[in-house]
Amino acid sequence: DEPAPEPPVLLAGPAEFLAAAVVPSLGPLVRRGVRLRITTGVSDELLAGLRAGRFDLVVSTIRPRGRALLAEPFADETFVLVAAPSWTERIGPDRVAADGPAALADVPLLSYADDLPILRRYWRHVFDTRLTAEPAVVVPDLRAVKAAAVAGVGVTVLPRYLCHAELADGSLRTLLDPADPPINTAFLVQRAGALPSPHVGLVREHLRSVADRSC
Repeated sequence: DEPAPEPPVLLAGPAEFLAAAVVPSLGPLVRRGVRLRITTGVSDELLAGLRAGRFDLVVSTIRPRGRALLAEPFADETFVLVAAPSWTERIGPDRVAADGPAALADVPLLSYADDLPILRRYWRHVFDTRLTAEPAVVVPDLRAVKAAAVAGVGVTVLPRYLCHAELADGSLRTLLDPADPPINTAFLVQRAGALPSPHVGLVREHLRSVADRSC
């Protein structure tokens, strides 16, 4: 009898990272016979699912607590302040570097949540000040936030991996290049004591190589 096929690898993580960096790179794994079932969501919920045995691997933007899960630093996401050329020309070259957040006082801000978590962190880390403005547009998907920025709707902060193509082709431009940009570490997480699986190991190694190229 032929051996039973390996079960699908159950992978979960942020939709934006998986869509931009992981899913397009899966060809070599699939050609080796690896099957995957991919779930997207927020890190807290995905880590709870990992603890409950619903996933094999989770890419998490937070480090899990406790000994039930094993986490290794996986990728450093660098965040960039970006806008379409129409806005960078309107604001003026080097004005943000000279005037700080005052240069953006009347500019529409684009965010994936009402409380502007990424923007607030950028303001605090780079400008050493609290962001008090309200967002002009909120959409809970950074890919849609990027699309709005490319269309000239306003200014936002994005992970560099998500907008490197747009920065390369000029459809987005950086408004500031700080020496110490905000960085968020993502973690690759699996259950402690999980039974070894060859295909889970292949996916884990593949994700490490993807992170090295993407972030």
